[in-house]
Amino acid sequence: MLDLMSLELERFGRASVERGPFRSGKVVACDGGLIEVSGLSEPIGSLGAIASDSGEEALAEVIGFRRGHSLMMLLGDAQLLQPRASVRAIGSPGCVRVGDALLGRAVDGLGQPIDGGPPVQVSETWPLLGKREGALARSGVTESFDCGVRAVNALATMGVGQRMGIIAGSGVGKSVLIDTVAANAEADVAVIALIGERAREVSDFVARHMSGTARGRIVVVAVPADHAPNLRLRAAQYASAIAEYFREKGRKVMLVLDSLTRVAHAARELALVLGEPGAARGYPPSALSTITRLVERAGNCATSGGAVTGIYSVLADGDDTSDPVVDTARAILDGHLVLSRELAQRGHYPAIDIPASLSRVMHDVAPASQVEAARRLRALIAAREQNRDLVMMGAYRAGSDPELDAALAHSNAIDAFLQQPRDASVPLAQSRAQLSDLLAQIDAPLIANA
Repeated sequence: MLDLMSLELERFGRASVERGPFRSGKVVACDGGLIEVSGLSEPIGSLGAIASDSGEEALAEVIGFRRGHSLMMLLGDAQLLQPRASVRAIGSPGCVRVGDALLGRAVDGLGQPIDGGPPVQVSETWPLLGKREGALARSGVTESFDCGVRAVNALATMGVGQRMGIIAGSGVGKSVLIDTVAANAEADVAVIALIGERAREVSDFVARHMSGTARGRIVVVAVPADHAPNLRLRAAQYASAIAEYFREKGRKVMLVLDSLTRVAHAARELALVLGEPGAARGYPPSALSTITRLVERAGNCATSGGAVTGIYSVLADGDDTSDPVVDTARAILDGHLVLSRELAQRGHYPAIDIPASLSRVMHDVAPASQVEAARRLRALIAAREQNRDLVMMGAYRAGSDPELDAALAHSNAIDAFLQQPRDASVPLAQSRAQLSDLLAQIDAPLIANA
């Protein structure tokens, strides 16, 4: 008995004690995942701990208000929820913990480690929804960004502070392309947000990238598909907050968010729970505006000199590129890479549809000679793809179109240039040199015949 009491006293001695008063309330209703709490007036985005008779606590987030009650949604399962359960506010309302200790760690949407390591010891805070800046506080995109993918570096050159989208259907190679960029892009800090993905993909990504010397520059924020929608949305906002924090420190940050569509799905679930009517194909207006707010958080900062280069994957449901999420993202992004299922079925990786892809800042960050060479190669690729069926049927007669003749004559060289192994990296300077060599090879017969 004395031994048992000694163990209990030791446990009480290790327990943390809250100093001063704390805010609390009571659960008065629960309907379809929506919890009404009385007596707890906290801002939207604040967290609360709901107690149970067993002594355990379930975390919930404030997502709205109604008739003087706070509307909350659990960040986990509802199996511990009971009527009149006590709810206490925790954390700093509207803020998250950030700091250098996050580097080399994999955490969830609440900042809790999922990599088996100790708790992340960070003391600084940052607004979960970011700090709104004036339009003139953002500097222009003038410096090229090396993503390590030859086709992108040469034909759709990105810039530091750009927001680029990767638009693809399921199973076309979107995750493989993101994996290549995450491993090879040049950045001081890489923040990777895996939202609504399979748990196996999260585990594989952490195993591949969270090792070696590169680990010290990567932060992974992951919430798989089977978690609560508000936790998935919070993870995307948390990753953006981490990127903004490091940008404020003057660092060049790469933010990869996979996928923006899953974030929109989570925002849609929350909006429908709150009673907002569906509009564009079932997406409430607030769900689509969530995409705009997230994307606008990336960019260059004129005061600190830091930058957040955003790469956002967009899942085209059913390969429909007119989907509301795809349309909204394409309108706000500074460029997009479209992945083609037809190219993927031919074994062409990365399956980037070059004529359909573009970078809106390429003219500002690439030399004029590269821009002209990229334009020429794009034209050749477009001519070959547009006449592919005609050539395959044998209905095309050589000599009818000199541009198509040049594309067909050097088809193997063009495909070799566009393809790249998953574990390979082609720097920006090398990509430009290989583009010049390819165009010289294509133009040599034309010059000789002239």
